[in-house]
Amino acid sequence: MKRPIEEHAARFDEMAATYDDQENDTDEYRACVSLVVDAARDAIDAESTVLDLGCGTGAIGLSLAEDAGRVLGRDISDGMLAQGREKAADAGFENVSFDEGRFREPNVPEDVDVDVVVSNFAMHHLADDEKREALAAVAALDPDRFVLGDVMFFGLPDPEEPFYSPEVDDPATVGALAEAFTDAGFALTDATSVHDQVGVLVGDDVDELAAGDHRAFARADTDAVGDGPR
Repeated sequence: MKRPIEEHAARFDEMAATYDDQENDTDEYRACVSLVVDAARDAIDAESTVLDLGCGTGAIGLSLAEDAGRVLGRDISDGMLAQGREKAADAGFENVSFDEGRFREPNVPEDVDVDVVVSNFAMHHLADDEKREALAAVAALDPDRFVLGDVMFFGLPDPEEPFYSPEVDDPATVGALAEAFTDAGFALTDATSVHDQVGVLVGDDVDELAAGDHRAFARADTDAVGDGPR
Protein backbone atom coordinates (compact mmCIF):
# COMPACT_ATOMS: atom_id res chain seq x y z
CA MET A 1 0.00 0.00 0.00
CA LYS A 2 1.53 3.27 -1.13
CA ARG A 3 0.02 5.30 1.69
CA PRO A 4 -0.93 4.51 5.30
CA ILE A 5 -4.38 2.97 5.67
CA GLU A 6 -5.47 5.92 7.81
CA GLU A 7 -4.68 8.28 4.94
CA HIS A 8 -6.69 6.16 2.52
CA ALA A 9 -9.62 6.11 4.96
CA ALA A 10 -9.54 9.89 5.37
CA ARG A 11 -9.44 10.39 1.59
CA PHE A 12 -12.55 8.27 1.12
CA ASP A 13 -14.29 9.96 4.05
CA GLU A 14 -13.94 13.24 2.19
CA MET A 15 -15.50 11.93 -1.02
CA ALA A 16 -18.17 9.70 0.55
CA ALA A 17 -21.09 12.07 0.06
CA THR A 18 -20.44 12.47 -3.67
CA TYR A 19 -18.87 9.09 -4.38
CA ASP A 20 -21.84 7.51 -6.15
CA ASP A 21 -22.58 10.49 -8.36
CA GLN A 22 -19.10 11.69 -9.24
CA GLU A 23 -16.28 9.27 -8.49
CA ASN A 24 -17.70 6.22 -10.25
CA ASP A 25 -19.53 7.77 -13.16
CA THR A 26 -17.77 5.69 -15.81
CA ASP A 27 -18.89 2.94 -18.17
CA GLU A 28 -16.08 0.71 -16.93
CA TYR A 29 -17.16 0.97 -13.30
CA ARG A 30 -20.78 0.28 -14.13
CA ALA A 31 -19.76 -2.71 -16.26
CA CYS A 32 -17.73 -4.11 -13.38
CA VAL A 33 -20.61 -3.69 -10.96
CA SER A 34 -22.92 -5.58 -13.30
CA LEU A 35 -20.44 -8.41 -13.86
CA VAL A 36 -19.57 -8.76 -10.17
CA VAL A 37 -23.23 -8.81 -9.15
CA ASP A 38 -24.14 -11.37 -11.83
CA ALA A 39 -21.26 -13.69 -10.89
CA ALA A 40 -22.07 -13.46 -7.19
CA ARG A 41 -25.81 -13.90 -7.69
CA ASP A 42 -25.14 -17.09 -9.63
CA ALA A 43 -23.60 -18.64 -6.50
CA ILE A 44 -26.05 -17.58 -3.76
CA ASP A 45 -29.52 -18.36 -2.53
CA ALA A 46 -31.83 -17.06 0.16
CA GLU A 47 -29.72 -18.67 2.89
CA SER A 48 -26.35 -17.37 1.71
CA THR A 49 -24.10 -14.89 3.47
CA VAL A 50 -22.24 -12.44 1.26
CA LEU A 51 -19.18 -10.49 2.40
CA ASP A 52 -18.47 -7.28 0.48
CA LEU A 53 -14.87 -6.19 1.10
CA GLY A 54 -13.99 -2.58 0.41
CA CYS A 55 -17.74 -2.09 0.12
CA GLY A 56 -17.69 1.69 -0.18
CA THR A 57 -21.28 2.94 -0.15
CA GLY A 58 -22.62 -0.56 -0.74
CA ALA A 59 -23.27 -0.69 -4.48
CA ILE A 60 -22.49 -4.41 -4.74
CA GLY A 61 -23.83 -5.65 -1.42
CA LEU A 62 -27.11 -3.80 -1.69
CA SER A 63 -27.62 -5.14 -5.21
CA LEU A 64 -27.39 -8.66 -3.78
CA ALA A 65 -29.46 -8.08 -0.64
CA GLU A 66 -32.74 -9.28 -2.15
CA ASP A 67 -31.17 -12.59 -3.19
CA ALA A 68 -29.02 -13.32 -0.12
CA GLY A 69 -29.88 -14.18 3.42
CA ARG A 70 -27.31 -11.78 4.84
CA VAL A 71 -24.87 -9.20 3.51
CA LEU A 72 -21.86 -7.95 5.45
CA GLY A 73 -20.27 -4.73 4.17
CA ARG A 74 -16.72 -3.99 5.29
CA ASP A 75 -14.65 -0.86 4.64
CA ILE A 76 -11.96 1.29 6.26
CA SER A 77 -13.88 4.56 5.72
CA ASP A 78 -16.44 5.64 8.31
CA GLY A 79 -17.90 8.06 5.79
CA MET A 80 -18.46 5.33 3.20
CA LEU A 81 -19.97 3.02 5.82
CA ALA A 82 -22.36 5.76 6.93
CA GLN A 83 -23.53 6.24 3.35
CA GLY A 84 -24.04 2.48 3.01
CA ARG A 85 -26.11 2.30 6.18
CA GLU A 86 -28.26 5.20 5.00
CA LYS A 87 -28.86 3.55 1.62
CA ALA A 88 -29.74 0.23 3.26
CA ALA A 89 -32.22 1.93 5.58
CA ASP A 90 -33.80 3.87 2.71
CA ALA A 91 -34.21 0.62 0.76
CA GLY A 92 -35.69 -1.15 3.78
CA PHE A 93 -33.03 -3.89 3.93
CA GLU A 94 -32.77 -5.46 7.38
CA ASN A 95 -30.35 -8.20 6.31
CA VAL A 96 -27.47 -5.83 5.52
CA SER A 97 -24.91 -4.51 7.99
CA PHE A 98 -21.90 -2.24 7.52
CA ASP A 99 -18.86 -2.29 9.80
CA GLU A 100 -15.14 -1.54 9.77
CA GLY A 101 -13.07 -4.25 8.15
CA ARG A 102 -10.03 -4.76 5.95
CA PHE A 103 -8.97 -7.26 3.32
CA ARG A 104 -6.50 -8.91 5.65
CA GLU A 105 -8.71 -8.45 8.72
CA PRO A 106 -12.29 -8.74 7.42
CA ASN A 107 -13.91 -8.63 10.86
CA VAL A 108 -16.30 -11.52 10.34
CA PRO A 109 -17.82 -13.06 13.50
CA GLU A 110 -16.50 -16.55 14.20
CA ASP A 111 -20.00 -18.03 14.14
CA VAL A 112 -20.77 -16.69 10.64
CA ASP A 113 -20.19 -18.87 7.58
CA VAL A 114 -19.42 -16.79 4.50
CA ASP A 115 -20.62 -18.29 1.21
CA VAL A 116 -19.53 -15.65 -1.30
CA VAL A 117 -17.00 -12.82 -1.06
CA VAL A 118 -17.15 -9.86 -3.45
CA SER A 119 -14.97 -6.81 -3.94
CA ASN A 120 -15.10 -4.05 -6.51
CA PHE A 121 -12.51 -1.32 -7.19
CA ALA A 122 -10.73 -1.68 -3.84
CA MET A 123 -7.96 -4.27 -3.86
CA HIS A 124 -5.79 -2.26 -6.28
CA HIS A 125 -4.76 -0.06 -3.35
CA LEU A 126 -2.71 -2.99 -2.01
CA ALA A 127 0.77 -3.95 -3.15
CA ASP A 128 1.14 -7.36 -4.81
CA ASP A 129 2.37 -9.09 -1.64
CA GLU A 130 -0.50 -7.51 0.29
CA LYS A 131 -2.96 -8.76 -2.34
CA ARG A 132 -1.66 -12.27 -1.73
CA GLU A 133 -2.16 -11.84 2.01
CA ALA A 134 -5.67 -10.54 1.33
CA LEU A 135 -6.53 -13.53 -0.84
CA ALA A 136 -5.22 -15.86 1.86
CA ALA A 137 -7.48 -14.12 4.40
CA VAL A 138 -10.45 -14.47 2.04
CA ALA A 139 -9.67 -18.15 1.46
CA ALA A 140 -9.49 -18.72 5.24
CA LEU A 141 -13.19 -17.83 5.40
CA ASP A 142 -13.84 -20.85 3.15
CA PRO A 143 -16.25 -19.19 0.69
CA ASP A 144 -17.58 -21.05 -2.33
CA ARG A 145 -16.74 -18.11 -4.60
CA PHE A 146 -14.69 -14.92 -4.65
CA VAL A 147 -15.54 -12.28 -7.24
CA LEU A 148 -13.09 -9.43 -7.82
CA GLY A 149 -13.80 -6.41 -10.00
CA ASP A 150 -10.85 -4.07 -10.08
CA VAL A 151 -8.20 -2.12 -11.89
CA MET A 152 -5.85 -4.73 -13.39
CA PHE A 153 -3.56 -4.92 -16.40
CA PHE A 154 -4.64 -7.17 -19.25
CA GLY A 155 -1.75 -5.90 -21.33
CA LEU A 156 0.77 -3.08 -21.28
CA PRO A 157 -0.95 -0.05 -19.74
CA ASP A 158 -0.66 3.23 -21.58
CA PRO A 159 1.36 5.46 -19.21
CA GLU A 160 -0.16 8.51 -20.87
CA GLU A 161 -3.73 7.38 -20.10
CA PRO A 162 -3.75 5.39 -16.86
CA PHE A 163 -7.16 4.32 -15.56
CA TYR A 164 -5.83 4.69 -12.03
CA SER A 165 -3.97 7.19 -9.84
CA PRO A 166 -0.31 6.10 -9.66
CA GLU A 167 0.29 8.08 -6.49
CA VAL A 168 -2.23 6.06 -4.46
CA ASP A 169 -3.01 2.93 -6.52
CA ASP A 170 -0.94 -0.18 -7.20
CA PRO A 171 -2.72 -2.41 -9.76
CA ALA A 172 -1.44 -5.87 -10.62
CA THR A 173 -1.38 -7.74 -13.90
CA VAL A 174 -4.06 -10.33 -14.49
CA GLY A 175 -1.29 -12.92 -14.54
CA ALA A 176 -0.15 -11.97 -11.04
CA LEU A 177 -3.71 -12.03 -9.76
CA ALA A 178 -4.45 -15.37 -11.41
CA GLU A 179 -1.39 -16.88 -9.73
CA ALA A 180 -2.45 -15.43 -6.37
CA PHE A 181 -5.98 -16.82 -6.78
CA THR A 182 -4.58 -20.28 -7.51
CA ASP A 183 -2.10 -20.19 -4.65
CA ALA A 184 -4.92 -19.22 -2.27
CA GLY A 185 -6.90 -22.31 -3.31
CA PHE A 186 -9.31 -20.85 -5.85
CA ALA A 187 -9.84 -22.10 -9.38
CA LEU A 188 -9.96 -19.09 -11.68
CA THR A 189 -13.15 -19.78 -13.62
CA ASP A 190 -13.67 -16.44 -15.34
CA ALA A 191 -11.52 -13.51 -16.45
CA THR A 192 -13.40 -10.76 -18.24
CA SER A 193 -11.84 -7.54 -19.51
CA VAL A 194 -14.02 -4.44 -19.71
CA HIS A 195 -11.01 -2.21 -20.45
CA ASP A 196 -7.33 -2.95 -20.95
CA GLN A 197 -6.84 -1.79 -17.35
CA VAL A 198 -10.11 -2.99 -15.76
CA GLY A 199 -11.67 -6.41 -15.38
CA VAL A 200 -13.50 -9.00 -13.31
CA LEU A 201 -12.08 -12.29 -12.02
CA VAL A 202 -14.12 -15.14 -10.57
CA GLY A 203 -12.51 -17.72 -8.31
CA ASP A 204 -14.35 -20.84 -7.15
CA ASP A 205 -13.43 -23.11 -4.28
CA VAL A 206 -11.72 -26.10 -5.86
CA ASP A 207 -13.65 -28.68 -3.83
CA GLU A 208 -17.01 -27.03 -4.50
CA LEU A 209 -16.20 -26.76 -8.18
CA ALA A 210 -15.28 -30.44 -8.36
CA ALA A 211 -18.55 -31.32 -6.65
CA GLY A 212 -20.44 -29.35 -9.29
CA ASP A 213 -22.35 -27.27 -6.76
CA HIS A 214 -21.99 -24.07 -8.77
CA ARG A 215 -21.96 -23.26 -12.45
CA ALA A 216 -18.39 -22.93 -13.72
CA PHE A 217 -17.55 -20.13 -16.08
CA ALA A 218 -15.30 -21.02 -18.99
CA ARG A 219 -14.67 -17.69 -20.68
CA ALA A 220 -11.18 -17.01 -19.36
CA ASP A 221 -8.82 -15.56 -21.94
CA THR A 222 -5.62 -17.61 -21.80
CA ASP A 223 -3.59 -14.72 -23.19
CA ALA A 224 -4.98 -12.37 -20.54
CA VAL A 225 -3.82 -14.54 -17.67
CA GLY A 226 -0.30 -15.01 -19.01
CA ASP A 227 2.85 -13.30 -17.86
CA GLY A 228 3.10 -9.53 -17.99
CA PRO A 229 4.63 -6.59 -16.18
CA ARG A 230 3.98 -6.60 -12.44
